[in-house]
Amino acid sequence: MLNVHEINVFYGQFQALWNVSLDVQKGEIVALIGSNGAGKTTTLKTIMKILTPRSGYIEFEGERLDNVPPHLIVEKGISYVPQGRGLFPYMSVLDNLKMGAYTQHARKKLEENLEHVFSLFPVLKERKKQLAGTLSGGEQQMLSIGRALMSNPKLLLLDEPSEGLAPIIVQKLFEVIIRLNKEEGVTILLVEQNVHRTLEIADRAYCLEAGRVRLSGRCSDLIENELVKKVYMGI
Repeated sequence: MLNVHEINVFYGQFQALWNVSLDVQKGEIVALIGSNGAGKTTTLKTIMKILTPRSGYIEFEGERLDNVPPHLIVEKGISYVPQGRGLFPYMSVLDNLKMGAYTQHARKKLEENLEHVFSLFPVLKERKKQLAGTLSGGEQQMLSIGRALMSNPKLLLLDEPSEGLAPIIVQKLFEVIIRLNKEEGVTILLVEQNVHRTLEIADRAYCLEAGRVRLSGRCSDLIENELVKKVYMGI
């Protein structure tokens, strides 16, 4: 489904990614793990064309995305939940969700998609008239994920969805991620600091270090890897 091939990405003169390659097959949960500054968010932003690689390329469903602008990336079926949520704080919950349905295909299914999001996160229905900025941290993260789902993504990019949240909310979010993937067929590329839980639910993972892929493989193998245990899981 997604093929990232040897991308090199810079911020000015600083090189953030070095020949990074990864792939995501339809129906998988694939994790990107690594310490702060390893290049995880940069990788997601490059897939979304927020950043442009200096070399290398990205394909989605066999099509090169070199000259595809970000809004058409969403039209093709990729949605992004950014780190820090990126909500419109002075707009209502409902209006934030509607902002996620700006593509032509999504507008046709607006009401259906709203009901889907409300079934995943009932609290958003209760608070649909409330300003997004007044929600709790967990509710804001639910809203951010819900907004991304309003475009009917085939591939969902999640950047640190559990960051700063209480354990009970983290558990709820992981349950939703599993449901989206296993029951609804949404393919997921997940960046997450909760490495142990991530490796439990993902199919495969890539370990980034200083902008390079250092390890990759099936999560069932990586979770037993001594280096992963020591460096990424603190065991």
